[in-house]
Order: sequence, then C-alpha cells, then structure tokens
Amino acid sequence: MQDKSWLKLIPQQEMIEWRRHFHEYPELSFKEFKTSAYISQILQSFGGIEISHPTPTSVLGTIEGEYPGKKILLRADIDALPVAEETNLPFASKNSNIMQACGHDTHTAILLATTKVLNQLRSQLHGTVQVIFQHAEEQVPGGAQAIVNSGQLQNIDAVLGLHIMNGFKTGIINVVLDGPATTGADAFEVTIQGKGSHGSMPQTGIDPITVGTEIINQLHTVTSRFTPPKELNVVTVGEFQSGNAVNVLPDTAFLGGTVRTVNEETRQSIARRIKEIIHNTCATYGATYDLNYQFAYAAVINDPHLSKLVKASALEVLPEQMVPEGIMMSGSEDFSAYSQLAPTCFFLLGGGDEAEGYPYSNHSPKFMINEKALINGVKTEIASVLNFLKN
Repeated sequence: MQDKSWLKLIPQQEMIEWRRHFHEYPELSFKEFKTSAYISQILQSFGGIEISHPTPTSVLGTIEGEYPGKKILLRADIDALPVAEETNLPFASKNSNIMQACGHDTHTAILLATTKVLNQLRSQLHGTVQVIFQHAEEQVPGGAQAIVNSGQLQNIDAVLGLHIMNGFKTGIINVVLDGPATTGADAFEVTIQGKGSHGSMPQTGIDPITVGTEIINQLHTVTSRFTPPKELNVVTVGEFQSGNAVNVLPDTAFLGGTVRTVNEETRQSIARRIKEIIHNTCATYGATYDLNYQFAYAAVINDPHLSKLVKASALEVLPEQMVPEGIMMSGSEDFSAYSQLAPTCFFLLGGGDEAEGYPYSNHSPKFMINEKALINGVKTEIASVLNFLKN
C-alpha cells in the first residue's frame, strides 16, 4: 500500500467523543436499544451507507465500493457489563451498576471512525465493506451466532475483529499469525441431591458436601492427566455452596465452573470426562444430580493468510516496535461464530499497562484505558481493509 493520504481523514476528536458517550451511557447485553440507535444515527450522518438490523439491537452498515471485488466484514461489540463503575472519570457511567468494563465502547468508536474514512474512500474501493456493531458479546449464548443465523451476512470473504486489552502497552497491535487467538469457554453447573440428617448421625444421610468435594478434587485431575500437556486447558470450579448450619447435613450442594480450551477435540473430551466424574462420584455415594453443561464460545482460530495480511498492514502504518510477535488471549469471545462465514482474524489493541498507569484489567470496576491507543486500532483496520480489497 503506497498512498497513506487517508491517515489525515481519521476523525480523532469525534472518535473520542463517541467513545465517551458510549462509556457514559452503557447498556447490558440484549438491551442495547439506545446504543444501537445512536450508532445508526452516526452512520446515517456519513451518507451513502446502507443500514440494517440483523437483530433488534445490532447494526449492520454496508459500503459499496466503486468497483467490483471481494467483501470484508469488520466487527465491534457494543454491550456493557453489570459492574458498578469505580473510575471517577468525568464521563463515568450514568447507568447504575452498568459499566463499559471491557472496552466495548472503544471498539465501537474505533469501528465508527474506520467506517467514516472508508466511506470517504468508496470511489477507490474494489469491493464491499460491511461493519457489524454486535450486541451481547458478554452474555451466553452471545450475539454473534444470532447475527450469523440472520442470513444478512452473505458471500463474506474475510472477517476482522479487535479487542482492547490492558496489560499491553498503549497502542500495541497483537496479531496471532496462525491458530487460536483466544480460548474457548464452556460452563457447567451441577446440583447434587443428597439426604439431610443431623450432624451427629451422618450415617443416616447422604452428605452432598462430601460428594461435591470429591467431584472437585477429581476435576482438578482433568487437565493434568487427561489432556495434552502442550495445550492450554483450564477447568476451574468457581462456586460451591451448601449448608447453613454447623450441626446439619444439608440435602443439596451446588457447584459451578468454567472450562477453557483451544482444541475442539479436547473440548469435547473434557466435557465427557467431567460428566463421567460427576455421574460416577454421585453413584458411589448414593446421591443423584442435575447437570447443566453449556457449550458457550469456541476458540477463535486465526486464518494464517489473513492474519499475515493484518500484521503486514499494521507494520505499514505503525512503527515496528508497536507490532510485536502475537500471543494468544486467555479470555474467550463469541467472535468465533463468524468463522462459519469466512476466514477470520482477531487481534488485540494495547490499552495500557501498569507501568503506564493502567493497572486494572478488563472487567474490573476500576478498568480504564489510554485513549491514545484508539487511533492505532483505526489505522490497522483501514490499512487491512484496503490491502485485502486490493489483493
């Protein structure tokens, strides 16, 4: 890519204003009505963009280039989290116990800025650019699959997405060139039905606390003894509840956990093993159980050709030190659903690290990012689109 005159078209001040608006007025998953209406209003102000709504709170914009060619889709998620903000920012959330604690406000503002520039370049574009402002990334089953199922995304050749992430220096572009860019995320919840009794006569009951403890101990062997050592796999029990008196064996116990994987075969294998452990342990003690195992988000797998293009595009518009070797994000994303449509590339944008004064991670009530990072996200998205359509 030779001509970089488009860099001066990036609406930096507007982008910050958009970002602060989204931060100030966050909305929860599946309830992003005002957010999507505001996005539609901004897109309309650009002129010439076809706007539709694959779901009630998502927005799809389409830019038809002057010449025929390929079609690329860019995605930003727009929902917020049920978190009470503790940042003291002048544009902190005005909606009680709701916060843009994962940076989706920045994703949305970045994609709006990218869209504005690409719309101004439509006379030069060989192909079509679509932008999807996606609802409900934070809440399973997620919004991505519903958008894919809507049928409004047709003949897509590539899908790009970014995620701002603290712990990386401001403006860093982190691209995994091949393989998993995120882990997959699944969850399980099990209610163990025992038989209550007096604490002094445990032989007359079935102790669900003992059963639950045995299950947890065995679950800790799943990744260490039943999965390949070189893979990143995690099984974590984050909830265990039972009983309310020191001298009573309760009737029931509840435990829940999360599973993170990067390989689909291993994902299925871990699920089978967890179900076996729960079933066999309950049977051993004479307890029964009710299990809800939920396959949520598969791992995001970056296409090697598309990812190399994205990294090369970033290097065209950013210093080399801002585009280091990519590392996988241990979190999970419903962006993986878009791989059903076309090759995908999901990359990270550094929001600032502890040394720069941004010590709080995504999802923290004190989460803040360095707004200087946003322009590197826009530069990378635009350069990637122009290079992809050119090629």
